[in-house]
Amino acid sequence: MDSYLVQIGLPVIALVVSLVAFLWEFVVIRRKRLGYRVQMDTPVTGEIESVFPGVLEQLQPGGNAADKNLQDLSIVLIRVENDGVTSIDSDDYAMPDDTGLHLHFPNRRVAGMAVTELSDTVLGDYLEPGRGIAARADETHDIGIIDLPKVPMNRRDHYKILAILARGATAGDYPEPTLHGKLKGGRVRTTQSRTGLTRNMLAFIGFLVIVIVVQFGIALFGSNPPVQGCVPGQLTLVGSSAFEPVIRDAATEYRKTCPAANFAYAFEGSERGLATVDKQGHGNPDLLAITDGPKSVGYPDLRQRPLAMAVFSVIVHSDPVVRDLSTRQIQDLFEGRITNWKTLGGPDLPVRLVNRAFGSGTRETFQQRLLGGRSVTLPEDTCRALQVTNPPGVHACEVPLTGDMLEAVAAIPGAVGYSSYQEAAGYRGVTAVTIDGHAPTRDEVLAHDYAFWGVEYAYSNGELPPDSLAAAFLRFLTDGAGKDVIRTHGGTPCGELADPAECSPVRPS
Repeated sequence: MDSYLVQIGLPVIALVVSLVAFLWEFVVIRRKRLGYRVQMDTPVTGEIESVFPGVLEQLQPGGNAADKNLQDLSIVLIRVENDGVTSIDSDDYAMPDDTGLHLHFPNRRVAGMAVTELSDTVLGDYLEPGRGIAARADETHDIGIIDLPKVPMNRRDHYKILAILARGATAGDYPEPTLHGKLKGGRVRTTQSRTGLTRNMLAFIGFLVIVIVVQFGIALFGSNPPVQGCVPGQLTLVGSSAFEPVIRDAATEYRKTCPAANFAYAFEGSERGLATVDKQGHGNPDLLAITDGPKSVGYPDLRQRPLAMAVFSVIVHSDPVVRDLSTRQIQDLFEGRITNWKTLGGPDLPVRLVNRAFGSGTRETFQQRLLGGRSVTLPEDTCRALQVTNPPGVHACEVPLTGDMLEAVAAIPGAVGYSSYQEAAGYRGVTAVTIDGHAPTRDEVLAHDYAFWGVEYAYSNGELPPDSLAAAFLRFLTDGAGKDVIRTHGGTPCGELADPAECSPVRPS
């Protein structure tokens, strides 16, 4: 049985059973009910041994009161009570005459009787002699009988009958006294002391305990129930290394509620990710590319989905004492017009430009947002050669991934580059500068004061089946808990922007 159905079904069953039990107990069975119980049935050998000394003189005579040869006496105390949930009126008794109930004492006859306790003194008015209370004998069946009147009783009202009984003509043990009668829309039955739990109550409690134990066992040992949006399968994610940490963390969160979903990664740059999905993604919904910015030309079959606005930063080697750059100064640096940091008030160090390789979404975003769309064309060398040879004048090198960018800027004195801000913020040896006096934060971007930001997109080859893991994971990123992961990394989900058009995949001019 599916554990999810069990976890849902058992509480529903328990609720239905509880409701039925309540209705059965208090509406059907106990709606109108007269109960009785024998509280004492003990033999006595004389007045001295009576549990109630002196009461024999008060008993109303019944049966053959003139008979002085009473043998084998016993005292019986019986409680008659309204055990239902509604009142009982005189008209509710179904007997044809003034008598409402009959107490039967098989194999014994009534020598005397008395009313010994009333829950309400008003009840005594209905139990006086002449109102229907009397003792008699059924000689044919050897049964002593006490007739009781039609006493109206509110809920929980009760009275008690004390009877002195003598052995009848039949030898042997005495059967239990019984109360006979009929109620309209109700019944007469034996009851028990309320100090303990009834069998019905014990059975009901046992049922609830079983439900709780089963649910606890499922929660402890059973498999996790499927959750809304959980789709099992395998999904490969390729593309932007700048957005890789966000995607990895989001996938980890997704698997917490959907452990049957598995993810593989190949973040080697936005352009390479687009090319991979273009070549291998046709008819394959298990492949997605994540890019920094919109796709380049040449990918007509790829369908884009905006994910988030991401914050990028210009980063410098920690040694130059330069903490703020204007947009114009950044352009002058990357176009070779500033060759030494002392021009900007920093140390006497030649400028080393570190670029991402062509095809990088981060490089494309940098050129569009800060360089006015112009491409960087300067003499290039390997970053290792720049570090070792330290040639004079401005020089540049290229790196393929975000991690390589951070490593190169941290290792080369005088280096300047760019990367996602969240990755740079925690990297030793690298400092993210402010641009035009504005810090690389989400609030500055949303206020349109910080210029270096971009939009992250997901691309598939054609439309995705709605029941695919790729479609479910994208819904998780845009409409589910994945948005929390994006915000944790400093981004802003596109759906939360005041102007969603800012996530439109259109290249800035």
